[in-house]
Amino acid sequence: MRRLNSVDFPTFGLPTIATKLILLSLINYFTNCLVFLKFIDNKRRIKMKSMTGYAKVEKIENGVKATVEIKSLNNRFLDVTCRIPKSLSHKEIEIRDTIKKTITRGTVTVSVSTELDYSLKPFRLNENNAIGIYNALVNLSKKLKIKNSVTISDIISFPNYLLIEENGNYDVELEWNVVKNALADALKQIDKYRLEEGKNLYKDISQRTKKLREILNKIVNKSKNRIEEEREKLRQKVAMLFENDEIDENRLQFEILLMANRLDINEECARLESHLSFLRETLKSKEPVGQKINFLLQEINREFNTIGSKSDNAEISHLVVEAKEEIEKIREMIQNIE
Repeated sequence: MRRLNSVDFPTFGLPTIATKLILLSLINYFTNCLVFLKFIDNKRRIKMKSMTGYAKVEKIENGVKATVEIKSLNNRFLDVTCRIPKSLSHKEIEIRDTIKKTITRGTVTVSVSTELDYSLKPFRLNENNAIGIYNALVNLSKKLKIKNSVTISDIISFPNYLLIEENGNYDVELEWNVVKNALADALKQIDKYRLEEGKNLYKDISQRTKKLREILNKIVNKSKNRIEEEREKLRQKVAMLFENDEIDENRLQFEILLMANRLDINEECARLESHLSFLRETLKSKEPVGQKINFLLQEINREFNTIGSKSDNAEISHLVVEAKEEIEKIREMIQNIE
């Protein structure tokens, strides 16, 4: 990197050293601002997670090979199934508690298997079985007329009959430590997977939320002069029906008021605007949002249904149908959101 010299700094009529100090202070200030903004951006980063995930981790430490496999699928609640070796059955509650710290909803299956170095486990030789194997091989050699004598290599080729595992001082905690480390890595791996899936869901739902807002704006624009237009139509119909008779103006105004109340969708549109804004903010939450969004979609769907029932305008009815299609697509996606 090229070194800065006095030519690089404008003096602004100040001594060169003073100018350098001022500019360096400004550079440090703006650098700190950028670091702070990056920190804020990280804090606001989307944390939406998918409930679908998979991870598999193998670890070998101190002669113990541990394999941890985690699968997660969508579920309204958290349902954890553990498949672990008998030697670690007393650690099942701890495994479940560890999983709950990372995963809050979904059907989770955890499979743990371990392979141990035999040098870590105490065995003794079953001499009676060894003698029996030797005699059996000798008799077999005679019957088959095999001249080669039976060797120790022939005998130890039957390890399942020769070795007896003893309840020695084998350290189960050694096995558990390897499993615990593998479990931690597997949870990090599946969490990363679920976050990536969550980002894709967030983008898709955000686009559909934007589409719902666009549909709402179209409905608002088409309904602005609708009551006035319907009022004029009603006047014309009444005038045609009572062409030669006197019209009760009070009765007409009352009917127009009833019609206006029946056709007015301003309240529904205002509530929809509020619901959609809340939906957009909820999507950015760091907490699990699947159930909250599901309840919110029910309210949004109810408001669009009300607008559809109040409307006798074909274009607005078509927009309501379009909105309900988007809501259904979002509802399908949130079934997989934690």
